[in-house]
Amino acid sequence: MDGFSIIKEHGKAIVDAIRRTAQNDWKVLVLDDATRKLIDSTVNEDDILNHNIANIERIEERREPNPDMDAIYILSPQTHILECLLADFDRRRYRRAFIIWTAALSDVLQRRLDAVRRQMGGPPDLLLVDFYPRESHLITFREPHSFLTLYNPTCNDLVARHLRALASKIVSICITLQEVPRIRYYQPPEHAKHEASVLCMHLARFVQQELDGYQQWNRNFPPASPRPPSVLLITDRSMDLMAPLVHEFTYQAMAHDLLPIKDQDDGKVTFHLTINEGTDAAEDKDALLVEKDSVWVSNRHRHMQQTIEKLMDDFKKFIDSNPKFAGKDPTKTSLGDIRDMLAGLPQFQEMKQAYSLHLSMAQESMNICQKHKLLDLASVEQTLATGLDEDGKKPKNILDQAVRLLDDPDVAPSDRLRLVAIYALYRDGLIQEDLTRLLWHASLQRSRDSTDQTAVENLELLGARPLKQLKEPWQPIPPLFERSIKNVALSDEAYALSRFEPAVKQMLEHACAGDLDTTLFPYTIPPPVTGEESFTTQGSLRSAAPRWASANRRQAENRQRIIVFVAGGATYSESRACYEVSDKHSRDVFLATSHMVTPGKFIADLRLLKADRRRLDLPLDRPPPKPPAHLFERPAPVPPVAPPPVPPVAPPPVQQQQQLGPGMGQQMPPGGPRPPTKALAGMSLGSASASSLAVAGADLRPGTSGSDVGKAGKKDRDKKDKEKKKRNIFGLKK
Repeated sequence: MDGFSIIKEHGKAIVDAIRRTAQNDWKVLVLDDATRKLIDSTVNEDDILNHNIANIERIEERREPNPDMDAIYILSPQTHILECLLADFDRRRYRRAFIIWTAALSDVLQRRLDAVRRQMGGPPDLLLVDFYPRESHLITFREPHSFLTLYNPTCNDLVARHLRALASKIVSICITLQEVPRIRYYQPPEHAKHEASVLCMHLARFVQQELDGYQQWNRNFPPASPRPPSVLLITDRSMDLMAPLVHEFTYQAMAHDLLPIKDQDDGKVTFHLTINEGTDAAEDKDALLVEKDSVWVSNRHRHMQQTIEKLMDDFKKFIDSNPKFAGKDPTKTSLGDIRDMLAGLPQFQEMKQAYSLHLSMAQESMNICQKHKLLDLASVEQTLATGLDEDGKKPKNILDQAVRLLDDPDVAPSDRLRLVAIYALYRDGLIQEDLTRLLWHASLQRSRDSTDQTAVENLELLGARPLKQLKEPWQPIPPLFERSIKNVALSDEAYALSRFEPAVKQMLEHACAGDLDTTLFPYTIPPPVTGEESFTTQGSLRSAAPRWASANRRQAENRQRIIVFVAGGATYSESRACYEVSDKHSRDVFLATSHMVTPGKFIADLRLLKADRRRLDLPLDRPPPKPPAHLFERPAPVPPVAPPPVPPVAPPPVQQQQQLGPGMGQQMPPGGPRPPTKALAGMSLGSASASSLAVAGADLRPGTSGSDVGKAGKKDRDKKDKEKKKRNIFGLKK
């Protein structure tokens, strides 16, 4: 989807803040570890240095003092970072400090900063960019621990603090987008109530408080805009437990599910592949999956079948435009053939770099799909997840179909466990003995330390009911949103395996239609009756396009903005759904979440939902970081400046050298006589004797002893004193 990008807005906010503060004077930019990661996610270093920034430094690292230059600090509001800043002030490391915080300081930290305000070039500023744009409309906080913090019962005392931190980051998104949205939150129905069912309500309340506080601080926010009022929809992982379990066959979701794609600590998403495999030029490489990769962006939300067709079509055009491939039939060329042909074409490096990555990923994904019978598995999963078969009817003999797959050795153990969990959700609970039998039938839970059954049973902490009593009747859970039969019965077999739609997509469809249930999604502040959320008619005079214009399309600058936040992690199918609704309804829908969830990550977290908190290694349980000790070291004293060296003088001829007088048993040093430094050092300034003063002030000439010099000096002074007294008597002045 072209147009607006949160990546660009995030980077623009950072660069604008630096440019405003630097103005026309060269300054040093000082960052901490957290703000460095934030800035690196959307801004190139050259873009910063081009705005009168002489150097970029890290506040935690050793730095040379620069007292003649001002510094711009962009810092995160942490205690140890403030202590680093105060250490800089104490040592006058820079001339003046211009401070920008990425979130508001606590009252305690603010009081400590106020005590040194005289060293600042102005009042501290706020730059609310504490989030990581991953795609044009996808935002994460890089907090994979969030799920366990929110849902593990042993972490209850951490939840409020974590929710406030999430609220602060959500508000940062709103401020960057220059929006004050109407806030709605997911309130689970009665049958889905659980211990954590109030998470969304509390999070929404914290966000509302933060937004209100910001508007009081900045009375001019938000700026006037032709866009309709924005909306923030706050949900959590418990709203849809099927989405992270069901196999998805769109390119991005399928690749993240099946391939060893890594989310690096610095936010980079990489896939390891071998370029020119089988040749002398073979090379291992970690390829990046980024927004600048047009092949990735244009194909990631397509069904894998469409992606392969697109790659093959592009290759056909390549063959037709290159006579080297005359006689090749592109319809009989496999993905592997295409990749091998590209590898042998050094003259087409640019095209090879663009397509070899995605050809490799597509081929490897399809190999795994066929090897582990994912198409057969997906057919049963779709029926269980939707409650309807491919014909839109209630399924029959679904348990028999599931058991056959659990028996199949070609189905991977992780996929069998996902199928058991999906079946337990479909049945709204199994008798514990039946769950155990299913797991044993699937060759799972065979060892004493296995946690497969624990993973399924822990779905209870998310509002599901994986277990039930023996004589308790089965009552299918009503779906959160009514299913549309017309979207279920699909003629194409491949697309029939994609009948399931995430709850996020259905929520957005109802929101855009203006009929989203206010019981399931209440407001934090109810809107006026006349302003009830009818997104289809909402707008302004500036957004009213003439009839001959595209009836359903708005100009990009007038599109309404909808922010969806999923606490506890979002799936790639939910990300795709947000893009699809954006295109369909001419909205800008942004998905924000603590982290992206793959099926493997979700199952791993389920296993730990009742684990001892000490095993989780949560950041909130770690000791608070401390400032580096070297920041408090005093600089070494500056050594005195050495006198300039005396130029060497050639010694006189031997026959002209004179011997020193009696008592001076050494020759005169080269360059002439030198002052008696030892005698000067031994002087007493309190009551200097005549002899000591005489020695100190005498002209030691060759051939005179120290005693002779003292006597001569005394006679000269006595004579001068008598003459002076005589002149004064007659009133004479010399």
